Amino acid sequence: MTDTRALAAQALADIALRGTSLRDAMERHAHKLADGRDRALLMALLSDGARWWLRFDPVLDRLMEKSLRQKEPAIHALLVLGLVQLQILQLPEYAAVAATVQATRALQRPRMAGLVNAVLRRWLRERDDLLAALDAKPQTRHAHPAWLARTLARDWPEQADAVMAADNVEPPLMLRVNRRRATRESLIERLRTDGYTAEAHAWLEDGIVLPHSTDVTRLPGFAAGEFAVQDGAAQIAADLADLRDGQRVLDACAAPGGKACHVLERADVALSALEFDARRAQRITQNLDRLGLQAHLIIGDAGQPGDWWDGKAYDRILIDAPCSATGVLRRRPDVRLHRRESDIAALAVQQQRILAALWPLLAQGGRLLYITCSMLRAENDVIVAEWLKTQPDARAVDLQLPVGQAAAVGWQILPGDGDLDGMYYAVLEKA
Repeated sequence: MTDTRALAAQALADIALRGTSLRDAMERHAHKLADGRDRALLMALLSDGARWWLRFDPVLDRLMEKSLRQKEPAIHALLVLGLVQLQILQLPEYAAVAATVQATRALQRPRMAGLVNAVLRRWLRERDDLLAALDAKPQTRHAHPAWLARTLARDWPEQADAVMAADNVEPPLMLRVNRRRATRESLIERLRTDGYTAEAHAWLEDGIVLPHSTDVTRLPGFAAGEFAVQDGAAQIAADLADLRDGQRVLDACAAPGGKACHVLERADVALSALEFDARRAQRITQNLDRLGLQAHLIIGDAGQPGDWWDGKAYDRILIDAPCSATGVLRRRPDVRLHRRESDIAALAVQQQRILAALWPLLAQGGRLLYITCSMLRAENDVIVAEWLKTQPDARAVDLQLPVGQAAAVGWQILPGDGDLDGMYYAVLEKA
């Protein structure tokens, strides 16, 4: 029998100390667990371990004389998981400590069982003072990298604390009905009949909200392609595109294809889905096939249209630009461990390059959506504002959405606004 906590410790060490993504770590280790409940526990431990690493990792330096990060990374990660079980999952103290100590034996480190027990017991004795010290700094209070906490305080001073708190709350499961195969009302009725709590989103026409994550492949209608999983913030793109039948549409940086599929569900358009990474492009094909949709798939660099463009202008262009993904930390908690402050300048260069390269492909009177899942101004309104200075034939469309706030150019949804992910939109029209 495989010890789930021991497996989680090995996987979390890969995520936090070796740069492996949460998704890859889960795929690498989940198959070792035969029971679906154990796999669910593994996912919960990895998600919460990644989400709260930056809160509990530093405190281990106060609880131990010598760090285990380099010499015994799995044991170090196991200790973080022990603190997560005590403080976040709020398991009974005896059970959490005993299970964590037992995992050291499963990791073939029986001599470290006493140390693990002593560290967790010391935490319980000194917890109030230790928590006070952690809460004194935004980065350890909210488990965010220090550079991101500083940047949020600068970019969104009034909302920064609320944003970081929202990043640590489990998001709802949001579905997008495929209106070519089902109606939202019929799908909600079937979900409720099967025992799921499902509600129509208040203002997104295709959105359905379930309060908790679940295995979506078991939901009624999944195999028949009647819905897709897509956060409500991303569903806004199809509304802002102002689609009409017969238009030519380019979805640049399209993987995994959520926005492209939504566009095709909304209107009879000729859509090209552009993706640089051939491996990620396979997910676009899979999603199109399951939903019964068709698009022209292009493997190419959005910043070099000369390599793939057929010379015919597009009526609509969606640029879901490569970005820091800081707006989706509640769904991808490992991003906070891997993203670096130095990445932002490099990403901005890429964003500027793609925007400048694709604008000439837009027809007169056409509409371009610049989108990121970032909440950092350096990737959003700063990029668009600087670019607009160089384009006399471009104008920004005034936006006002039910949630979020106006940016210098465009509209910013911050994590937690309307219980949505963080996302930025600018709509640009060609005169």
